[in-house]
Amino acid sequence: MSDEVGESVDTEKRATLRRFAALGAAGPLSRLVDGPSSSTRDAIVGYLSTTPGAHFSKIRDDLSLGTGETQHHLRRLVESGAIDSFRDGEYRRYVEGGRFSEFELVALGYLRRETPRGMLIALLREPDATGSTIATTVGVSRPTVSTYAKELEGAGLLSRENGYTVKQPETVLTLLVRYADSFGPAATALAAEADSLVTYDP
Repeated sequence: MSDEVGESVDTEKRATLRRFAALGAAGPLSRLVDGPSSSTRDAIVGYLSTTPGAHFSKIRDDLSLGTGETQHHLRRLVESGAIDSFRDGEYRRYVEGGRFSEFELVALGYLRRETPRGMLIALLREPDATGSTIATTVGVSRPTVSTYAKELEGAGLLSRENGYTVKQPETVLTLLVRYADSFGPAATALAAEADSLVTYDP
């Protein structure tokens, strides 16, 4: 790598860290982040405030950190209570400390996966959607929908008693809308029409 390219990468990394560090430093958990590397830890907390449920590799890559550096700071942040971690299959995911319920943590884990997220978005838009309709919308096979539907039911996010029904749909919708930018275009489009999907029954 030439000096010029290296300087460009370092400049971009510093800009990314500064941007997320500002979010982290302004958050309620900033008092838990201390030490000589607090700006990096502020950046991780700030990043997780916009991308809850991110796993180790995504945090490392999006913030342009080294593997050892990421491990060190995540460990310190978990120990301080600034962030929480939870196991999601083969991933360990991270969120701001004390912010999410158990249901929300499970939901975030599945919303970070493309196909389950697509299925949940499809059902929030069209609660009566059939498995075939969902498969077409998401761009996967019907058996794939069945496999993930069974998994989502086991996780407590979906009911298959009478078709497919999202459990606690308001909570799932809120997570998708609040963090839409981190979930991709389909979530962003859903956020734009969220008002029409929420029913109000005083």
